[in-house]
Amino acid sequence: MSRTQQQRRDFWRELIREQEESGLSVREFCRQRQASEPGFYEWRKRLAKELPVKFALVETKANACAEAAAVEVRLASGERLRIGPGIEAATLRLVLSVLREPR
Repeated sequence: MSRTQQQRRDFWRELIREQEESGLSVREFCRQRQASEPGFYEWRKRLAKELPVKFALVETKANACAEAAAVEVRLASGERLRIGPGIEAATLRLVLSVLREPR
């Protein structure tokens, strides 16, 4: 990959990160930054294919409250997955396997 190709990837990766953190819609963010909205979506899709789905192990104390809050997982594509308390392990495994499949 040439230097300019890598610079373009880095530029879009940073722009996508900034949009996610801004709380703005993609349309509004791109309008404010004078960036191409279709280009934004194309690069977000392209870069999401390069990144593996990452998860972190979260441990709770044995005496934690029985009513745990939902866990939200932000995928590399920008989509969010909310996992509520009481989900069955088999269901969660199925969801994770589907998320790991190439699109």
